[in-house]
Amino acid sequence: MAAYEYSALDARGRQVKGLIEGDTPRSARQMLRERGLMPTEINEVAEERLAQRSVFSRNRGSISSTELSLFTRQLATLTRSGLPIDEALTAVAEQSESKRVKRIAMGVRSGVVEGSSLAQSLNQFPNAFPPLFRATVEAGEQSGKLDYILERLAEYVERRQVMQQKVMLAAFYPAILTVVAISVVMLLLTYVVPQVVEVFNSIDAELPPLTRGLIAMSDFLRDYGIYLLSLLAIAVLVFRQMMRNDGFKRRVHRFQLRIPLIGRLTRGANTGRFTRTLGILFGSGVPILDALQIGTQVVSNLPMREAIEQAASRVREGAPLSRSLAASKLFPPITVHLLASGESSGKLDEMLGHAAENQEREVETLIAAVMGIFEPVLILVMGGVVLLIVMAILLPIFDLNQLVQ
Repeated sequence: MAAYEYSALDARGRQVKGLIEGDTPRSARQMLRERGLMPTEINEVAEERLAQRSVFSRNRGSISSTELSLFTRQLATLTRSGLPIDEALTAVAEQSESKRVKRIAMGVRSGVVEGSSLAQSLNQFPNAFPPLFRATVEAGEQSGKLDYILERLAEYVERRQVMQQKVMLAAFYPAILTVVAISVVMLLLTYVVPQVVEVFNSIDAELPPLTRGLIAMSDFLRDYGIYLLSLLAIAVLVFRQMMRNDGFKRRVHRFQLRIPLIGRLTRGANTGRFTRTLGILFGSGVPILDALQIGTQVVSNLPMREAIEQAASRVREGAPLSRSLAASKLFPPITVHLLASGESSGKLDEMLGHAAENQEREVETLIAAVMGIFEPVLILVMGGVVLLIVMAILLPIFDLNQLVQ
């Protein structure tokens, strides 16, 4: 039985939209007629249909991290209470306020009702459910601990969402402050300064060097500002295009790792995501080699991703995971030591969790410290720039009598 999205007219001629299940589109239309509705359009819920409807969306056919978090938590809670998976998916679809989540939930339910496993049904929507999600669910079904695995998966998704929100909140105020500071300086240079210059031009006298420099900068921005913005936009587009080349992208990412503070943040964030993912997968019963392959997909830094792939090759040959990761010297030493401890004690999944928590705390601390320093520094720089502009304007005024003479 498949899920269909329909548009129909009721007895009063009003348009009604919703979801309905049926064996075929014809049977779905018949059920709508029995409800007193006249179907005008009916389409099977599928990943391709979602992608077509979201052709202008950046992540076509996908759901947001907030929606995925809520979907996972609701599904975990309902299955934990003993509700069959098809009924749990129906309840999730009914409770969701997002039409996109409703369509996906009903599409997954249709696959389950037809006899497919939950993991196989989730595979119909690869853009909505990442490989980690699908592999973990499959391992939970194979081990008979789906409710427990869904609980762990819900915690993972929620923790990752909280981490993303913390980063966004930490960067929000400095970003607004930066935009305001640049806007104020540009306004002063392109509008206020030219107004003052008109007064000075009527005075046939030599202006102070600071004032002449400010006037030159103002003239330059007014004459060539649009060209500078165009050049900047072109540079951004060219850079994005070049980043599609693996060789160039690898060099940029490797340089990023060498920058003292940015490199530490990049290394910590990627290590935290990788160890958290690996811990969830390995603890759910996914073989370590498969877990490593899936884990590479959450690592955004290319050299670190390649280091994990090389480590997987060594693990396949019988080498310990900790030693294989340590060979690249790209992962924090504390993570490597925790993994070695987990391998020797037989509690690798637990140590992976500890390693992830350690890296996440370190990243949060670094971000808080950077933002705490950045804000006052930006205010001081902004104040200094404004002071220079004001001084450049006031110096001729202070010496106005001499200029007039």
